[in-house]
Amino acid sequence: MKTAGHQREFTGFHLLLIMVAFFGVVIAVNITLAVFANRTWTGLVVPNTYVASQEFNERTERGRHQLSLGWQPVLRFENGRLSYGLTDKSGSVIPLDRVQVLLHRPVSGLQDTVLVLERQPDGSYATDVALGDGAWIIEVEAEAGLEFPYRDVRRIHIREGVLR
Repeated sequence: MKTAGHQREFTGFHLLLIMVAFFGVVIAVNITLAVFANRTWTGLVVPNTYVASQEFNERTERGRHQLSLGWQPVLRFENGRLSYGLTDKSGSVIPLDRVQVLLHRPVSGLQDTVLVLERQPDGSYATDVALGDGAWIIEVEAEAGLEFPYRDVRRIHIREGVLR
């Protein structure tokens, strides 16, 4: 129906175009978000959840044994240098044979880094590494003469190149 104001008639075709455009935008946004989500985090925490569940009690017992030793981990990150060591209850340095570190972001596998730290004259272990600001999870395995490696897992925050 045309009027003197030059208005065009709204037909079923116009409604169809509006509906197709609306749902087209919704679908395009959903696909884009799904692609970004898939690229940034796999959601995989452990490769095999059954095996991990079977090992839970054993790892818990190892953790209790570690706590009973009273050892204190010493972790530092300054000026691009990561260092790690262990001291006993009296503050004496515990000799280590090997220290390996896995660094990763809490929700991404893109920056996973495995490092083997080198022995320093003071008995600690260290290496140079570039860590961006933000949250990291650090998993340390240190060979300290125990039946199993000494394990230290913690969440750390780097700001302006320094451990906070």
